[in-house]
Order: sequence, then C-alpha cells, then structure tokens
Amino acid sequence: MSRSLKLALIGLVGFGALALILTSFVYVTDPTPTRIDGFRPEIALRLDNLGVAGSVATSPSTLAVLAGVLFWTLITLFAVALPVRMPRGTLVSVAIAPIVAAMALGGPLAAGWVALLGTTEFREIRGKVPWYGTASNHAGIVVPAIIGGVLADVIRGSFPDNHLTSFVATMFGAVVLFLLNYLIASVMVSLKNQQPIRLILFGDARGIVTNALALAPLAWLMAQMYITAWWASLLFALPLYTTRVAYHRFVEMREMFTQTIGALAEAVDKRDPFTSKHSHRVKQIAVDIGKEMRVSAPELEALEWGGLLHDVGKIGVPDAVLLKSDRLTRDERMTMNAHPVLGAQIISPVNKLAPELPIIRHHHEWYNGSGYPDRLIGDEIPKLARILHVADAFEAMTAQRPYRMTPLTAEQALGELRKFAGIQFDPVVVDAFVRTTWVHGVSDPGRREEPRQIPLIAHAANRMTQATAVGAGSAGPATASATAAATADQA
Repeated sequence: MSRSLKLALIGLVGFGALALILTSFVYVTDPTPTRIDGFRPEIALRLDNLGVAGSVATSPSTLAVLAGVLFWTLITLFAVALPVRMPRGTLVSVAIAPIVAAMALGGPLAAGWVALLGTTEFREIRGKVPWYGTASNHAGIVVPAIIGGVLADVIRGSFPDNHLTSFVATMFGAVVLFLLNYLIASVMVSLKNQQPIRLILFGDARGIVTNALALAPLAWLMAQMYITAWWASLLFALPLYTTRVAYHRFVEMREMFTQTIGALAEAVDKRDPFTSKHSHRVKQIAVDIGKEMRVSAPELEALEWGGLLHDVGKIGVPDAVLLKSDRLTRDERMTMNAHPVLGAQIISPVNKLAPELPIIRHHHEWYNGSGYPDRLIGDEIPKLARILHVADAFEAMTAQRPYRMTPLTAEQALGELRKFAGIQFDPVVVDAFVRTTWVHGVSDPGRREEPRQIPLIAHAANRMTQATAVGAGSAGPATASATAAATADQA
C-alpha cells in the first residue's frame, strides 16, 4: 500500500467516524419537538398503518423509529448484495436508493446509520476484503450520506413543508450524496491502481451517472409510499433489480465488444508468426503513453481499441507480401502501404468505432509530412495517431521480424525514437513515452538540439496536387505512391 493511499484511508475513516459521532450528538440533543431521538418521525415503522393515509395521528414511539431505521437498513443490504465492477475499477450498486429514502424520511442521522450498516457486503463478512478496505468503503458512503442529509434538511427548513419542498430537498441531497461518494471512490481507486483520478472519474461516469441520478426520484417515491403504507415500498425491489441488471449489461456489452476487437486483432496478427500479440502490446504501450500525456477517458478508450485494430487492414495484404523476408519491391511496398486505408474502410461501418478511424488511417504518417497515406504534417496528424505511431515503432523495433531476426534492445530502440523525433515522430509523444515503464532505467540520449527538419518542397507540392485532385472530383489521395524509410513501417 502506498503512503498516499494509507494517508487517504486514515483521513477518510477518521473523518467518517467523527462525522457520524457529531451528527448523532447534535441531532439526538436537538430540542426540536419534530424529532424523536434525532430522527424525523416519518421514518417510524407503523405496523397499524395498512394503507389509509393519516390513519395514525399519534406520535410514534422510539421503538417504531428504530424499527424504521432497521427496515431501510435491510433494504439497503439487499440492494448492495450484487455490486457491479465498472471498467475503471469502481464498484456500483443500487444501494443509493434506500439510503436516499432513509434520508428523506429520517434526516441526516438516519441516512448515516443506514449507510454505515446497510452497505455491509457478503464479501466483507467472508473476509475477502481487508479490514481497512471495509472501513474505507463504509466511510466513503457515510460521509456523503450525512452531508447530503444535512443539505436536504436545510432546504426543507427554509421553505414551506409540502411535497414539492420534500421532493426538491431529496433531489439535492441525493445529488450531493452520489457525487461525493463517486468522487471518494474514484480517488481511492486512483490511488490504489496508480491511475490519474480524471480517468477513473470520466471513464466510468458515462455508464453510471444517468442511471444513478435516476434512482433519486425513485427513492423519493419509495419514501412517500412508505409513509402511506410501509409494505408498498417493497414493490420497488423490482425496478432496483432492473437498474442493477442495466449496470451489468453495460459492463458486459463493453467487455464483449473489447474481446471481439481483441479476437479480430489476434486473427490478423496470427497470419504472421512474428507478429503474434503485436497489436495487444502496441495497445498497452499506446495507452501508457496516453496516460502520461493526460488524454481524456474517451481518448484513452480510442487508443485501446485503435491500438488493437491499427493493423486490421493487413487482412487484405497477400501472404507473399506480408510474410516476405527480403526487401519489398516498389509494387509490394505500394500494396503494404495501403493497409491503413483498407483498415479504415473495414472499420468505418461500425459507428461505435468512429473515434478509432483517424488512428487506424494515420498511424503511419510522419511528423515531417513524408509518411502515408495522406502525407499530413505535424499537428495535422491526429494526436492519437501520433501516439500510436511511437508505440507501434517501439514494439516493432524490439520484436523479431523476418527482415530483422535480431531485435533491437530497448536502449537502441529509444535511441532511434530520439533520432527520428521531429522527423518521423512527434517529439512531445517521444518525451511522454520516455516517462513510461517500458523504458524505465534505460539510458536516454535525450532530445536533439537541432530544429525539426523542414518538409521537402516535393512533399508539399504532392499534398497540394492531391488536394487539387480531390477538389476536382478525380481520384482520392495517392496513397500507393508513398515510400517508407523506417524499419517500423514494415511492422
């Protein structure tokens, strides 16, 4: 466990315990007659209330209030029993709904105790979660529940006590509860896995924020039904389970999609025994570079899938060319150089992979404009394609190939990347690659001091000719005429 994670755990657990103790003290000693032992009376479990609103006018007993807290704790235990692990590592359950309902009925104290006791998972009881992990998990929901409950109480006390005020207060409290809990969980996962916090936050947010916030109105309805007839709130078990299934389906579909892409990449790589697992390694290198460059979560996902699919166009390259150990002829090189365009054409019908298309098409563009297929220069090349180009080149240079049976060492490959930075590779991307674990401890020659080479006039003229031809409705980019000088271009 890292020192930062240890300090975060101690701080969170300590603050959670202090918050619960202070809340209990403040609300239990509150002289307001509308509270019973610190709880709002609406949370009381009235066994004589079988569905007739207002049938019970007497003040509930302490036992009835505690029974109500126990009721919502049991509902929360049911809701938290089947959590779903999201792609970036956070665990999500539908337990937020009964906690919010307890908040709406009993106030901050009820929300805090229900969150503390109700979020106990079976894996914690079986000892599969270390004690500090259990303490952190509970503190991470208790603190947001109390803060959200206090905010909801402030809103309810500032406006007339009616259904609208109750609804608005519950929504605000639920939003605060969810966002704080999600932030705390993301920070802990980030520290544990040594990943940037924003990748965890935004990587999983797309799949859970909408559904989680949709649980807030459901929680308010559960609370209203409980006041009218406590047993009716049990009917909401079905929509809660349905929401949990939706979480699971989201993760399952994404995982299946990723596995399908991986299988396709593996099928392409297996055509050549020298490139087995090539795409998987390139994907991982590209993702690590992307993390160092602090790309967004969607961009990181595009690097992941684009890395797996960057060579899918080689499925259309004949074996006589793909597996040739000798130097390629001009016509064979033209055939090989067409694989980025072919790959983009293969993937283009898949709308979900639209962000990956620029990576696939342009991962062999050179920084000085002499690459292919479109001879883009510098920042004209999509950033993610520049990242993948470095990852692809390093993997190719450090692996065995038919045209080079003795691979380069990591130090030699890094030297080549530095040598061609500003010519073939984006220097900023190379700098980011140097900070990854792939070359940890490897001697780095550093950046070249001389300025980046200016693209040849012929290259610029060729690009203008292509643009003119496309504008006139003639043939597309002359992709087959591009030449390649770097060893990595045969990868």
